[in-house]
Amino acid sequence: MDWDKLRIFHAVADAGSLTHAGDTLHLSQSAVSRQVRALEESLNTTLFHRHARGLILTEQGELLFDATSAMIKRLDAAAARIRDSEEEVFGELRVTTTIGFGTLWLAPRLPKLYEEYPDLNIDLMLEEKVLDLPMREADVAIRMKEPSQADLIRKRLMSVHMRLYATPQYLARKGTPETMGDLNDHRLICQNINSAQVGAGANLVQTLLSNDIPSVLYVNNYFGVLQAVLHDLGIGVLPDYVVQDFPNLVRVLPEVDSGEIPVFLAYPEELRQSKRIAAFRDFVQEEIISHRKQLREQGNL
Repeated sequence: MDWDKLRIFHAVADAGSLTHAGDTLHLSQSAVSRQVRALEESLNTTLFHRHARGLILTEQGELLFDATSAMIKRLDAAAARIRDSEEEVFGELRVTTTIGFGTLWLAPRLPKLYEEYPDLNIDLMLEEKVLDLPMREADVAIRMKEPSQADLIRKRLMSVHMRLYATPQYLARKGTPETMGDLNDHRLICQNINSAQVGAGANLVQTLLSNDIPSVLYVNNYFGVLQAVLHDLGIGVLPDYVVQDFPNLVRVLPEVDSGEIPVFLAYPEELRQSKRIAAFRDFVQEEIISHRKQLREQGNL
């Protein structure tokens, strides 16, 4: 089969529209349509159901789309390996992690990585959704649980605990709670238990809310929770790694703890030799060593 026709077919199937596929490929709609018809004729089958709202793959089209997806995945992996230099680290590296870890821990440390590798381009994708690494939705992931997908190289980086924190100014004004019951006199700042977050964090919030705390501020990510805490709005449920960069935060009710949440770095087996992956992995590991050392010096480990 002609690769150009397969490439155009894949773009149409992915976009669900001849026009949108043409825009992506920089081809006219009529040129895209001709190539798809020619591919259907060569295969003696219909690949799309055509209707007013767009195109839907037929059963035969689904089979071909699965094949072209696998081909493109392998081509992307090959291109990534080719781009990796024997001596240099350069090009795009797509990193996915959670909003909290990405904004509060990873992003503030990236200047060190760029200083060492100025030709590296990081595409930082922050979302709670777990992206499919084998399907190349990202190159490397930092996740708050061990990845379950096959064909991944994984390394445990650290452990995180969700705990309660407040500013000295807030506690001076409102008092420091000594028991869980004392939280009724404070505002709790946390994520809603139904929002996307690690299970241990949601369980801790649920336990705290069972005390019928009258005043609660819900924020849908830990960056927002931290900002509210720093502005003296209340006591926040936050990951313990924030105290490295915000050492003035005071831990409240030390017995309140989510338990250990493992943090893993993972990337596809086929990128094992990637210089960009190796540079990022080593950078993260070095930063975590520094992170743990600083926490010990602060007495927070």
